[in-house]
Amino acid sequence: VAMPGVLGAQRLMDLLDDALAKETKAGLNRLLQIPSNQDEAISPAQRDEVVRWLAQLNGTFRFYPETLALAVSTLDRFLSIVKARPKYLRCMAVSCFFLAAKLSEEPEAVPMVKDLARESECGCSPREILRMERLVLDKLGWDLRVVTALDFLHIFQALVCCGREHSLSAHELSRLTNLLCRCLTCGHLLATARRPATLALAVLSLELQRSGSPGWLAITAQIQRKAEIEVQDLVQCGEEVHRFLST
Repeated sequence: VAMPGVLGAQRLMDLLDDALAKETKAGLNRLLQIPSNQDEAISPAQRDEVVRWLAQLNGTFRFYPETLALAVSTLDRFLSIVKARPKYLRCMAVSCFFLAAKLSEEPEAVPMVKDLARESECGCSPREILRMERLVLDKLGWDLRVVTALDFLHIFQALVCCGREHSLSAHELSRLTNLLCRCLTCGHLLATARRPATLALAVLSLELQRSGSPGWLAITAQIQRKAEIEVQDLVQCGEEVHRFLST
């Protein structure tokens, strides 16, 4: 009879394999592209600003971190395939946020669109939010259930705990989630990571190192191999994450 730890490890590997397949299918292993050479196009700086605004909204509505991660992923995917002017950016962002909330939150926690429009101070009407929501869905093929960096972080955290005598504390888990959510506000960092899995492991590895976790390098290498992450990409991303979080 297999031990519970063995069963847990196998289940986690199945989850990781599924997440990696979704990452590839959705094209999330491509470099994030936000056009910046067009007249009146949305710039990377404007993208980062609106994502920081979404992070504030996520806190205001007391939504899960998963909602923010999915909203940012949806917005970035949308921005990579449409040409839009900055004046529409908040409408696009709040529409992606609304879609993510409906997928990630309990139904009773999701505000009515009129309340979202008012409380978010997004500057657009409920009708405009719904119209933009439909455009986002159409452009993304109605496929919003993609894997995010936060999904990978949860899996990697569980893999770490599975191989240790003691689990990560609730404080450590919360800190890791908060650090990752901060990283989502930096488009340059996401472009450097290339993949959600790379960003998640970079954040986890740096935090394990910071906390003096024994064997952090071996743990990182083991997950890196399992997640099929290029060493060079992980090192480069880790440097960018460290630089960003140190500012």
